[in-house]
Amino acid sequence: MQNRTALTRWLFSLISIFIISLILWNTYSFFNQLKENERSKMKIWATAQQENTSSDLTEGNSNLALTIIQSNNTTPMILHSIREDVYIGKNIDSLDLENPERRDRLIKRFSTEYKPIPIEFEGEQLQTIYYGNSPIINKIKYYPAALILIIILFVLALYFFYKTSKSSEQNKLWAGMAKETAHQIGTPLSSLVGWTEILKIENVNPEYILEMGKDIDRLETITERFSKIGSIPKLEKKDIVLETQMAFDYLKRRSSKLIIFELKVPDHPISVNLNPQLYSWTIENLVKNGIDAMKGKGTISINIVPTIKSVSIQIADTGKGISKRNFKKVFNPGYTTKKRGWGLGLSLAKRIIGEYHDGKIRVLKSGNDTGTTMEIVLRRQPE
Repeated sequence: MQNRTALTRWLFSLISIFIISLILWNTYSFFNQLKENERSKMKIWATAQQENTSSDLTEGNSNLALTIIQSNNTTPMILHSIREDVYIGKNIDSLDLENPERRDRLIKRFSTEYKPIPIEFEGEQLQTIYYGNSPIINKIKYYPAALILIIILFVLALYFFYKTSKSSEQNKLWAGMAKETAHQIGTPLSSLVGWTEILKIENVNPEYILEMGKDIDRLETITERFSKIGSIPKLEKKDIVLETQMAFDYLKRRSSKLIIFELKVPDHPISVNLNPQLYSWTIENLVKNGIDAMKGKGTISINIVPTIKSVSIQIADTGKGISKRNFKKVFNPGYTTKKRGWGLGLSLAKRIIGEYHDGKIRVLKSGNDTGTTMEIVLRRQPE
């Protein structure tokens, strides 16, 4: 089925390219034909002008020549009389003719469009005709460019529609997988809660039950996070300093002693619209990525930098770094440099911050063996 779809797309693309090429070729041929006709017409006009300047014309021939000369109402031209050094224009703006600089530019342009036609009498060149494209030729001249632009816009529209449709399908798939995961975790979780209550009755060591309770709370948090994917989460006015501190403390307690944690935050609350569960999930993803990049040994630092309208949360590590060309790729679903992993952490983080919190997340800076700094930017709310 996929092979047939791919073949259909290729066939459609080839047919489209063939039709576009045919249209462009016919337009080019038509344009050249019109230019040849214009050239032939001006040669006839030049012959009539030459006859009109001859003193030995008969009256009948003179009238015919005048009729031909007067019949040109479309082709822009400049007639230069060499002896008198006089310029006569036809079908052009009088200001272009009167201004020497503008006239010279027009003559130069005409000379690039058509070869000037000399008018001679008895071996002496009396006049030179400079002429350019008629309005209809100029319109056709830019028609291929306009056609190509329309085609590009059409292709971009199709591409955008295809990407949007594909993204919508992926979003539905993600939402379905997340909700199904939450449902699957929820069943044994309920059972664990029941077993914990039984263990309390059986007088089991309270420390064991306490640790189990922490893990159950953690599983409940994970379940709640997954259940929010695919639906619009509820945002509440929260102190970003406090929420970051809580996520920091949790990760610090559960990380290796080889990881040094540093936290630099303001000594006053900063309010933002936030979903605490999803925000802490994002911080965890970024911190865990940093720990993996450091291979389990190094320094993780979190720094909160407030501005007038927003607040920046910067998570830095001392790992191997990210090359600049991959700054945007790291947020693509499936992109990962790990031997194990699905490459979904940063993609989820981008969705949580960008779509759910109307914020921004990016690689602020990074370099080979100099570590990486990720940045989250959220809008501040009035205190």
